[in-house]
Amino acid sequence: MSAPAILLCGVMLLVPLLLTVILSFNVFDADTGPKAGTFTLEHYRAVLGDPYYYAVFWRTFWISGLVTLICIVVGAPEAYVLNRMKKPWRSIMLLVVLAPLMISVVVRAFGWSMLLGPEGLINGALAMFGIGPFKMLYTEIAVVVALVHVMLPFMVIPVWTSLQKIDAGVVNAALSLSASPTTALRRIVLPQIMPGILSGSLIVFGLSASSFAIPGLLGGRRLKMMATLIYDEYLHELNWPLGAAIALLLLLANLVVMLGWNRMIERRYKKALG
Repeated sequence: MSAPAILLCGVMLLVPLLLTVILSFNVFDADTGPKAGTFTLEHYRAVLGDPYYYAVFWRTFWISGLVTLICIVVGAPEAYVLNRMKKPWRSIMLLVVLAPLMISVVVRAFGWSMLLGPEGLINGALAMFGIGPFKMLYTEIAVVVALVHVMLPFMVIPVWTSLQKIDAGVVNAALSLSASPTTALRRIVLPQIMPGILSGSLIVFGLSASSFAIPGLLGGRRLKMMATLIYDEYLHELNWPLGAAIALLLLLANLVVMLGWNRMIERRYKKALG
């Protein structure tokens, strides 16, 4: 019975990935483009041997890591508050959390550009106090702020789902045994929502590292991240094999970081429960 699902997965995921792998090894000619049937490792040597690509990789991952950390710090308490709310305020708050997902990411990026621009609302408000203006647009700050706005729902929903599985009687029992609210939160609630934090952080990190619209619109042409670099190789330089090689290296680096984070969190989760 699972054969149709496996076949669909193979066609939709594995076949394009395999074609991308093959493309990344094709020889590229500036006049004729990729040469099918010819294979080379030159594209991988070019990426792994150039400090420029390392700098872009580093920028991509530290921004993604910072976005993930901010989403955990903001999203986990927000999910806790959401779980404690009563109807109809819980439904209203849930709509507020999900509202960013209902708007196009391009529209959100242009909205943030209006807020963070030299003559935007933020600099205008600071100018009233004689402060600024500050350059925020086309910087890492703008990319981080906009990515947090986009990715926060992907952290709140998994944590909220984990909170719904916690028996409120356990927390009340701890409080009745003279445990402080902070101790109950740290010793009972936090270990049980770790799976939600883990899944949310993996989603946020993966989507942030591969995000294109936000870095492209708010980072500008000079602030390169891996997705914008791949876009340039495909559509500006027309060097599809090099773009495919960068995309596959980004995929592998993402997998290494996410699997390492997964293992570290799972060990702490088991230690907390055991």
